[in-house]
This record gives sequence, structure tokens and C-alpha cells, in this order.
Amino acid sequence: MAKKDETMQRSVGRRKTSSARVRITPGKGEIIVNGKALTDYFPMPLSQQKVLDPLRVTNRVDSMDVSVKVAGGGVNSQAEAVRHGIARGLVKWDEALKPLLKAEGFLSRDSRSSERKKYGLKKARKRTQWRKR
Repeated sequence: MAKKDETMQRSVGRRKTSSARVRITPGKGEIIVNGKALTDYFPMPLSQQKVLDPLRVTNRVDSMDVSVKVAGGGVNSQAEAVRHGIARGLVKWDEALKPLLKAEGFLSRDSRSSERKKYGLKKARKRTQWRKR
């Protein structure tokens, strides 16, 4: 088995049904998501900001290259999954960054997801209207 490469860190970030596999390497600050540039994959500035937040907080925007494969969920969920994966990868890279990222809330996985639909109901909790008479 090959020796683990110390110049790269892999991590996984999740949110709802989205899952992001992140690979962090030292570089010039390029972020590739599913084979596209960050601005092409996430055209909305808010989504781009969410993805870049862990790098911005740790002052590593221009010194780390990030490659991501993300699947499932919607645009917002995918952006938060990528943010979670990047934060976890940075902690693997340098343990000293953990308090900084934890204080911002980037290391905690948001476990909220949609409740399943129950039989006999219209939706997860919606029932038919009840009439007394």
C-alpha cells in the first residue's frame, strides 16, 4: 500500500441529502466543484461566500486549491456541504485551526432534514380537516 501523501487532505461534508467529497492541496486558491469553476457552479454570490467562508476565516483563500465532488440536495444544501467539507479538511491539515472554525460553527453538521411522510396523512404532519358535525 502506498504511503499517505502529506501534501493533500481529503474530507467529507454533509447537509440534508447533499454530500461533498473535498480534496485540499497547497496552491494558488483555485476552487473546482464538479469539474467547473466555483463561480460557474455556484453563480449566486451568497453560495460562493458560504463556500469560501472557512478559507477566509483562516486566511488561506490564496494558498489552498480545493477540488470538490458534490451530489444530492439543492444549491444551498450543496454549498453548505462543501463548506462543512472544507472546514473539516482544514482541521485535518492543521489542528491549530480547529478553535477558529468551531467558533464560527463550520465544523458542526446541520442534522436537520425533512420529516418522512406518514401513512394516512397528506404530508408529514398535515391531516384531513376534522369536522364535529
